[in-house]
Amino acid sequence: MKAMILAAGKGERLRPLTLHTPKPLIRAGGVPLIEYHLRALAAAGFTEIVINHAWLGQQIEDHLGDGARFGVSIQYSAEGEPLETGGGIFKALPLLGDKPFVVVNGDIWTDYDFAGLRQPLAGQAHLVLVDNPAHHPAGDFSLSDGHVQDALPGADTLTYSGIAVLSPTLFDGSTAGAFKLAPLLRTAMAAGAVTGERLQGQWVDVGTHERLAEVELLIKGKH
Repeated sequence: MKAMILAAGKGERLRPLTLHTPKPLIRAGGVPLIEYHLRALAAAGFTEIVINHAWLGQQIEDHLGDGARFGVSIQYSAEGEPLETGGGIFKALPLLGDKPFVVVNGDIWTDYDFAGLRQPLAGQAHLVLVDNPAHHPAGDFSLSDGHVQDALPGADTLTYSGIAVLSPTLFDGSTAGAFKLAPLLRTAMAAGAVTGERLQGQWVDVGTHERLAEVELLIKGKH
């Protein structure tokens, strides 16, 4: 199974750090964020990695190279302009092949074990959800009996972690250009084709300086 790391975001809320450094290369605990993913994916048996990039993307290629020092093989999907999550994955499909693949947001930090995702996909998508963080209290979706649904009024909700397994068939009918992933997921949810799980462990969406500091504390706590 291949894996894709989404690394095309500009990281505007992390300025000035991201003015000259792409967000996935911002360091936490002295290590670029994206390297935590590469090491975790390699440890879980994922050796073929696709990384998309846009803002300062050449720095990502220069830093990571072909991936050999992480025990993986990296291919890059360069975007002239950001294509959003859906468009970015769609552009990379020729590199990902015709089987389900893992997608990971490049700007999260987690101790999640990706090995659990290496199993047959029972639908079009499998989402890893987390308890709603303080910056996103309303959540995204509901999880019931292993299936994910669009959040119903009054229902308990969880937040999408930025980790998923997707089938290429999710993108049937899509065309090149910028588009979001969520509408495709919601269509699949309505058809009962999205499974999910709740992440047990540590997870931070590293979108601000405060949350980057939170990751630094978590990393220190592990040593």
